[in-house]
Amino acid sequence: MRIYKVGGAVRDRLLGIPVTDIDRVVVGATTEEMLAKGFRPVGADFPVFLHPKTGEEYALARTERKSGRGYGGFTFHASPEVTLEEDLIRRDLTINAMAEDDQQNLTDPYHGQRDLEARILRHVSPAFAEDPLRVLRVARFAARYAGLGFTVAPETLELMRQLSQSGELQALTAERSWKEISRALMEDQPQVFIEVLRACDALKVLMPEVDALFGVPQPEAHHPEIDTGVHTLSVLEQAAKHKQPLTVRWACLLHDLGKGLTPEEEWPRHIAHEFKGLKLIKAVNERFKAPRDCQELALLVGEYHTHGHRALELKPSTLLELLQSFDVYRRPQRFEEFIAACEMDARGRKGLEERSYPQADYLRGAATAARSVAVQPLLEKGFKGPELGEAIKRERLKALKVYKEKA
Repeated sequence: MRIYKVGGAVRDRLLGIPVTDIDRVVVGATTEEMLAKGFRPVGADFPVFLHPKTGEEYALARTERKSGRGYGGFTFHASPEVTLEEDLIRRDLTINAMAEDDQQNLTDPYHGQRDLEARILRHVSPAFAEDPLRVLRVARFAARYAGLGFTVAPETLELMRQLSQSGELQALTAERSWKEISRALMEDQPQVFIEVLRACDALKVLMPEVDALFGVPQPEAHHPEIDTGVHTLSVLEQAAKHKQPLTVRWACLLHDLGKGLTPEEEWPRHIAHEFKGLKLIKAVNERFKAPRDCQELALLVGEYHTHGHRALELKPSTLLELLQSFDVYRRPQRFEEFIAACEMDARGRKGLEERSYPQADYLRGAATAARSVAVQPLLEKGFKGPELGEAIKRERLKALKVYKEKA
């Protein structure tokens, strides 16, 4: 029985960055031997065990072969005869196909260290094309390591393109896709994830609504970058730069989908794109079964982001409707995330990345003014039921009028 660290633990140590997850592979062992040593089995698909003391994962060396469509369409074979090299060759990228023993002696049969030094994401073998999830994984790694200068090898991008065109991507489950998408959006350069998906034709399969934005012009006076797709990437880049949460990043990605529906003869104007985009945002939300908080914020940002930009000009009544739509009284955090998404949208424009966004503080002040209306005095005046609701609304409107006059 021989135990090796594999994958990300080896890769990140060689890159000199913090190692977060440690995966281990066990060569020359049987399931019975692992159980005899106190390891606890987990996972139905292939033999993975938890260490009896540390709880860390140890997987038996295994081979795999394609037996069906999609991410789960594989048959695994684990036995003491499977070599370390045979286990490593089934992995996605050369930089993830290295192993080391406890003395940090490196086993690198597929030249992962060379590709690390060259800053290249390259597939290990032609078997790469058997797993459609790898298209998303490679794009995610590209987003993670873009800051270190990594790019996808042309031959790997070509395999990803073949996978995108094969129909295999449609076999991915919503849950597996969302796991990769959400992790990619939280990387330092999530816009690179979208760029790589687009470069290998996967974006138009997975998110045709986003892909449709590229080549669609916007008024240069408001958008010096002109192209709506380029703008979307810039907004996503700003969201990462400002350490926004996943909800905000997801909303940033989807906020302008309605512009992809504008007839060419109306370009570069996009009248009512906020409302036109709602059905598209809803479709993308449902396709990937995004968490509820991500779905809700994406729809609200899509519908109201131009209200955010025009906040200083809004009538008190419109401002009140906006606050009501977000339920700022019970869900203040959601409104704060809306403000953040609007600010990222404003900053995601060429040459305007550092421009101040006074609308943010104005909207926060408006929410505070509306929330400051006390309900108890109205109850003491005898208001109840629907009448109480209308009285509260009137008082909040008064408060917003005073706020606007003072602002």
